[in-house]
Amino acid sequence: MEDKVTILGAGAVGICTALSLAERGVPVRLIDRAEPGQETTFGNAGVISPWSFIPQSLPGTWKKLPNLLLGKYRPLSVQGSYWAKMVPWGLTFLKNGAAQRVEEISNAMEPLCAPSVDLYRRHLSGTGAENLIRDSVYVHAFRNNNRDVLEAIDYRIRREKGGTLELVGEDDLRRIEPAVSSEFKAAVIIHDQARAVAPGRVAAVLAEKAARLGVEIVRDQVNSLKRQNDLWRIEGDANHYSAKSVVVAMGAWSAELLKSLGISVPLAAERGYHVEFPDPGITLNHSVMDMDAKFVASSMSEGLRVAGYAEFADVDAPRDERKQSRITAQAKAAFPDLNDTRSSFWMGRRPSFPDSLPMIGEFTGHSGLYAGFGHSHYGLMMAPKTGELLADFLTNRNPNLDCTPYRTDRFSKGRPVRQEYS
Repeated sequence: MEDKVTILGAGAVGICTALSLAERGVPVRLIDRAEPGQETTFGNAGVISPWSFIPQSLPGTWKKLPNLLLGKYRPLSVQGSYWAKMVPWGLTFLKNGAAQRVEEISNAMEPLCAPSVDLYRRHLSGTGAENLIRDSVYVHAFRNNNRDVLEAIDYRIRREKGGTLELVGEDDLRRIEPAVSSEFKAAVIIHDQARAVAPGRVAAVLAEKAARLGVEIVRDQVNSLKRQNDLWRIEGDANHYSAKSVVVAMGAWSAELLKSLGISVPLAAERGYHVEFPDPGITLNHSVMDMDAKFVASSMSEGLRVAGYAEFADVDAPRDERKQSRITAQAKAAFPDLNDTRSSFWMGRRPSFPDSLPMIGEFTGHSGLYAGFGHSHYGLMMAPKTGELLADFLTNRNPNLDCTPYRTDRFSKGRPVRQEYS
């Protein structure tokens, strides 16, 4: 049916957009090559944080690059063939780390992250799976005891925006999380958060709810998108589809799909990895981030998950098998009593723009074509509000929010003027 809004991509963003539209009575079709939420959302670290509105690039990031690439933990890597793309992307990324720019980006990220817990609970209400989202704090664990850490720009911004943060010493840290290593001497505790104990299951439950609301869920590989008269024609392996309005929410694969339309966006495939231990022998009470190794550990319904790394490579390049042993060793160092005799290994792609912000809204010059991708490390958190905004645009409602920072043409020459969509 041509009157169905067609969403390409059934990760958290696509599913939440489908739900928000269906709740308003809009017919929706959702297309993905995989089962909803099982290719990207499935492997998430599970943090749902109203306070994770800090961009990836901060003042002084450039000084830390040698250690991030070559130091003890090496949480950052770039595959050799990707360096030609990485250099221009990286230079823009570093420019966005200027203090004033960080403040601007944080202001734009905040309205996407702030309602995340409430919106997930609203979406899960009545599904019988409400316990998939649990109250939590975020434990940022440090091996040093820097009493001035709360003055760092990322924590300062959180506090200025109303976040409740506290710095605790090693005794209080081990009271909160007994399983952490004695190497950790302090932690910043960020309150008023939540965590998903099975991100893939959250996505599946919400997709099931969407289907009950009438959303058509199609499993097909999307190969091309083109304009045909006043409609968009989508070519898949199994079928072709037509729609007046299309939302591109294919994550890291979105850029390639848009190329044939002459739309070029600086989207990087920033790959992340996780190792999950089904019989860990320990339990974490909250989400714990090792601030040196840059990984997040959480107790999930299927075991203990340790997720991290930022690996830049072509979107479909093979995964780096060496990272399984590295993550396992780092997890064992952080949690000495961890039983690592059995584990599973996963790799996913974060669609990342150099300003840490997603693209949300209609593409300039392409009527009926909308973006909902580029959420970097924040996809799970930003998905519900992104879905609300896209539903607003598609139903001609004013979201009462300055959406200029998410515009699809913001990397084009010239700065767009402030615009409130209506």
